[in-house]
Amino acid sequence: MVALALAGLLHDSGVPEAVFQVIVGDGATGAVLVNSEIDKLVFTGSVSTGKRIAQSAAARLLPVVLELGGKDPMLVLEDADIDVASSGAVWGAFVNAGQACLSVERCYVHRKIYEPFIDACSRKAKQLRVGNGIDPDTDVGPMIHERQLRIVEQQVDDAKNRGARIMIGGTRLPELGPNFYAPTVLADVNHEMRIMREETFGPVLAMMPFDDEDDAVRLANDSEYGLAASIWTLDRARGEALARRINAGTVMVNDAVSCYGISEAPHGGVKSSGIGRTHGRFGLDEMVRVKYLASDRLPRMKKFWWYGYGEAFTRQMEGMLDAQFAGSAASRLRGALRSLGLLRTKRL
Repeated sequence: MVALALAGLLHDSGVPEAVFQVIVGDGATGAVLVNSEIDKLVFTGSVSTGKRIAQSAAARLLPVVLELGGKDPMLVLEDADIDVASSGAVWGAFVNAGQACLSVERCYVHRKIYEPFIDACSRKAKQLRVGNGIDPDTDVGPMIHERQLRIVEQQVDDAKNRGARIMIGGTRLPELGPNFYAPTVLADVNHEMRIMREETFGPVLAMMPFDDEDDAVRLANDSEYGLAASIWTLDRARGEALARRINAGTVMVNDAVSCYGISEAPHGGVKSSGIGRTHGRFGLDEMVRVKYLASDRLPRMKKFWWYGYGEAFTRQMEGMLDAQFAGSAASRLRGALRSLGLLRTKRL
């Protein structure tokens, strides 16, 4: 629907219909597109589908940009503002019912503030209003289809069976209609659980404690995904230093998810989260072919590196290298004088 609306706006503004087209279809339509005569393909979707597209595209060396899954971690350090960070966690996990590639799906909290943080997140998540997504009073709408809801149920059940605490939620809300799932907060999860290994894409906030920064980095990087992450601390310098250790395409300090709305910010991940970038200058660079054009300013002059080799040429070239890279000014000057013979040597 968004793509169709965008097409209408562009066409109304004067963009020719042949320049911007929208084709609505399923996987079969996508397969035809991959095997068509297009020059570049940008795909957003699952890892499994992205890999199949890459395999098909490789047959004719079709360049691709793949924005695939995410399992984005949130690291809450002991000096974080609990009220602010918990609000960020709740919004990051439940906005769009958790159906965003940048959603907070793993939350690691320093053990010193772990229980107060769980309580704050649980209290705030209970206040969320679930209902029709079109209703302006609604905070969390339905999931997009039944299949994805079953995946969420299976992951939550697996976590519960392995010892996780369900602080709130964990159930469907059939009284609201199909595909509604209650905002769910899990505590005491671990990396043996599916909820911390597989993409959830649903309204679940799963939390576990860590003891120090090294432990937090290890947990955050222990994933096949590397799309985005967030770090929460009152010490910005500390947060930025820690961000450099996180293996992800985007790391935000004291914010989450909203980087997608910054048009200048490149979007994309590493590992199974995909290849290439969209948005910003890097996204525009993905859409062009780079061509280097060289035009000689001295068309009547033969190049000194052309044929006409010999011992004298070797000494002159060594002099040129010394003129550029020798350690002392005197050595560079002597090298420059030695290289002057290059201008006098007769070329083939």
